[in-house]
Amino acid sequence: MVVREKILDVIVSCFKRHGAKGLDTPAFELKDMLTEKYGEDSRLIYDLKDQGGELLSLRYDLTVPFARYMAMNKLKKMKRYHVGKVWRRESPTVVQGRYREFCQCDFDIAGHFDPMIPDAECLKIICEILSGLQLGDFLIKESRDCHGSERKSIDKALGLLPLSLQVSDRRILDGMFAVCGVPESKFRATCSSIDKLDKISWKDVRHEMVAQKGLAPEVADRIGDYVQCHGGVSLVEQLFQDPRLSQSKQALEGLRDLKLLYEYLTLFGIAEKISFDLSLARGLDYYTGVIYEAVLLQNPAEAEEEPLNVGSVAAGGRYDELVGMFNPKGHKVPCVGLSIGVERIFSIVEQRMKTFGEKIRTTETQVFVATPQKNFLQERLKLIAELWDAGIKAELLYKNNPKLLTQLHYCENMGIPLVVIIGEEELKEGVLKLRSVASREEVAIKRENLVAEIQKRLFES
Repeated sequence: MVVREKILDVIVSCFKRHGAKGLDTPAFELKDMLTEKYGEDSRLIYDLKDQGGELLSLRYDLTVPFARYMAMNKLKKMKRYHVGKVWRRESPTVVQGRYREFCQCDFDIAGHFDPMIPDAECLKIICEILSGLQLGDFLIKESRDCHGSERKSIDKALGLLPLSLQVSDRRILDGMFAVCGVPESKFRATCSSIDKLDKISWKDVRHEMVAQKGLAPEVADRIGDYVQCHGGVSLVEQLFQDPRLSQSKQALEGLRDLKLLYEYLTLFGIAEKISFDLSLARGLDYYTGVIYEAVLLQNPAEAEEEPLNVGSVAAGGRYDELVGMFNPKGHKVPCVGLSIGVERIFSIVEQRMKTFGEKIRTTETQVFVATPQKNFLQERLKLIAELWDAGIKAELLYKNNPKLLTQLHYCENMGIPLVVIIGEEELKEGVLKLRSVASREEVAIKRENLVAEIQKRLFES
């Protein structure tokens, strides 16, 4: 729990640093509020029925409830964060941090603003959080042209797992589908297949698109020419000149916004950490523009192999039409946001601690009140009350006559830095012994000076 709290503190502190205010929404919604918002993933929604027969569902994410909140309260602008549980009917995988009930940390900016400024801030927030959690260095990918030249990866993991932070745009994907010959009715289904490229090979994705989604083989091959392209702003420039893609007005809009986004990312000092990846699709139906995802990679057994995908630890994008779906008049409020996968991050940190034998304190106790003698419970209780009243985190053993050695061992095991010892001799002289657990040095302190001395030592440490 302590590790989880530290992770959440890093995340929430970052959200607050960027000016967000906290918001909470109900754990369940009316079923029709959630349907047709998640594409093929809608099958993972938990359905409920109350005593009156009203159909309800546990929330699948924190984004759709936020959009509903914006619409119902007729809000036009908000910067909010939300830490809460969501539920999905999928097969749990504890090692990868995949559960049916798990915690998400969301940050969203809603309102009409100039293009790409909020989007760039969201990517900056992801970089700040992942750097603050020290999961690993970012995996920087060199540009690859669209004709099959070898992609190289610069892995700066330094013993930690590398992270790949990728960005794309739904308008570019939709434009790509159109010029490749995908029927508009199959855009979302095709998008869902491409979204699996981080889990299965292009060969398997192509087979799914042809055999299950009904695309012609030559259409799938044209898509393959694009979705295997990775790079940075140079790839954006290259796609402006692409003879097929340049015919799509929608794709050109997305490319112009991505070029502007990279300008802002450069000013934020993070452009080199972001890879433009046309295989990034994000399967959720509500995305309308820029999309992004941070994926943790596992170092391969052989040096010449590509790093393996362990799982997404952060993701998000722009969803300009979702609020309008809940507004009776269809009034839209542009939104962009991100979500941090706490459970997967927790699993990674926990595994790393086990691997390196790291220990973490499970309490924040600063001082332990001890005695070497019997019948001193009342004096200990009076003393610990003084410490609590002074705002000092303190505890004692719940025994009338504990052994001193037992008390000192407890402090060492729990990592408590200071011990206050009171006995007959100290009581007569009006002093207390203050012991450093680490050095085992003891000094006599007048009782009236104890709180000030403890506070001084805690401040200096």
